[in-house]
Amino acid sequence: MPHPLFRASDFHLRRRTASLAFAALLAFALLAVALAGVIMPARPAPVPVALPLRGDLRSADGRVLAGGDLPRRVYPLGTLAAPVVGFVGASGGLEGLERVQDARLRRGEDLTLTLDTRVQAAVEGALTDALERTEAEYASAVVMDTRSGNLHAVASVPGFDANAWRAVPPGRWRNRAALDEYEPGSVVKALTVAALLNEGRTTPDTSYDTPMWRRFAGATINDLVPHPAALRTREILRYSSNVGMTRLVEGVPPELLHRYFSAYGFGQPVPLGLPAGDGLLRDPADWSPLSQATMSFGQGLTVTTLQLAAAFNVLANDGRYVTPRLLLDAPTTSRPVLAPQTAARMRELLHRVIDDGIRTKAELPGYHVGGKTGTAQVVVDGRYSASVFSSTFAGFLPAARPRFTVAVMVRGAKREYQGSQLAAPIFREISSALLSLYAVRPETSPPAAGR
Repeated sequence: MPHPLFRASDFHLRRRTASLAFAALLAFALLAVALAGVIMPARPAPVPVALPLRGDLRSADGRVLAGGDLPRRVYPLGTLAAPVVGFVGASGGLEGLERVQDARLRRGEDLTLTLDTRVQAAVEGALTDALERTEAEYASAVVMDTRSGNLHAVASVPGFDANAWRAVPPGRWRNRAALDEYEPGSVVKALTVAALLNEGRTTPDTSYDTPMWRRFAGATINDLVPHPAALRTREILRYSSNVGMTRLVEGVPPELLHRYFSAYGFGQPVPLGLPAGDGLLRDPADWSPLSQATMSFGQGLTVTTLQLAAAFNVLANDGRYVTPRLLLDAPTTSRPVLAPQTAARMRELLHRVIDDGIRTKAELPGYHVGGKTGTAQVVVDGRYSASVFSSTFAGFLPAARPRFTVAVMVRGAKREYQGSQLAAPIFREISSALLSLYAVRPETSPPAAGR
């Protein structure tokens, strides 16, 4: 029986009221959604933004030296060859190849360098060890393929990590091997002798009066290494006699030596695809007898380590200058400087310089190399310093049929600063890496003399 207070009409009324309330609520919700769409339109789905393309820099042995797009550029090998590779900022390349080759890299081109990362690592390691041992300021070295001119290593230490370039002083970014100019010292004696041999102005066995000191053109020229009072040309190289060099160049027209120094590449930048120093080579009209003599043994002119390697490569490459190459797609050029017979004779003479003088410091057992050391005072505050030196070595290996030419420079060593003490052992360490990496067989005999 129905509850006395319950009536059917009440039930239907309540049901209709509830339905109307629900419909009103639904309409209000739909209106709110519509109004929200008018006042604040729906945001479109985000569209992926294409990042700027940038080509990779790779080594000749296939390693990535620089890769990734501009905002996320990375240098997987960190410090290796960082002064050559350089780095980027927010808008593009700032240093090194990243800056110079910025246009090509922005087009997405991949560029391959001639550098062999194994050789580069060995060279940087040898230089770093030498700096730590002698407390030197900095050092550079270049390894060049004798025939092609390809640069297997271009090293400047101390360097920096290209992934953290802001963390070091700007001086550490510097590609010293190509930029720094210095007086090379006695390594230039070999290039001077080669020019005079080529011109028929001396022979390897021509003898000269060579006291330990000599007054020449108003100055006193001294020798450091004790030697006999008369030296043949080959022995002038062997004992690195400054006095002997004054005898060799006495009366030689300045234009002749200038022509050869220019042909060796001095006084002009190497077209490397990177900034490069041109060095100092004065016009021959400005030479005096004294300045010509001092230039003949490496003072009064300046070179870069790259220029020094390219010049010595003339002796290794049968008398032809070949332009150093850093990018594999760069053109190669060469020109004759010396007769092939002269270059062969110089290889024999420079091998004897090593074997008769500093064999254990520059040469490995079972192999023959040729080269010349140098030790030059550095100009500080306008005067030659008595305590700051550039230690140099330039040479080639194997001596009979060279495959590699190497130049080394260390500045400001606090001990063992002589070229024979410092630069020559670095050359030997670099030679060891090259002979091992390229599986060069030991030589059974030393190089034969040129005819």
